[in-house]
Amino acid sequence: MIEFKTHSKIGENEPVFLIRAQDIVSVPAVRAWAELHKAAGGDEKLYFMALKHADLMEAWQQTYRTKCADLPDKY
Repeated sequence: MIEFKTHSKIGENEPVFLIRAQDIVSVPAVRAWAELHKAAGGDEKLYFMALKHADLMEAWQQTYRTKCADLPDKY
């Protein structure tokens, strides 16, 4: 598992988007983000980290069920 220490970089009111491995579109979404990041001139190390994370998600999906994302009950 890749661990990121971002607690000091994410602002208190900054929106964050979470993509779970169980989401059927998670792997292509993370890979697309990596490509967009690279095209925008983003850090190459982060690009490769994102691709590795997509690979981990894809491997996880070989064992566990995938589905479309669901909406929490509170919404």
